[in-house]
Amino acid sequence: MTKKVCCDCGKSLKKDEIALSKKLIDVDTEEFYCLPCMAEYFGCDEDELKIKIREFKEQGCTLFL
Repeated sequence: MTKKVCCDCGKSLKKDEIALSKKLIDVDTEEFYCLPCMAEYFGCDEDELKIKIREFKEQGCTLFL
């Protein structure tokens, strides 16, 4: 599997960042964001995105397995 990197800054991504990109942008997206760049993209802060990750995991979203 190819290592995914942020399409904005080039940082190596963690699995939750990849899953969140798929969940919030498009399940078939090829553009993934790290949390800081995603927060800027959506106009929110990183803590809000971390809360969403936790919520999606609690809901059983299969992207976050």
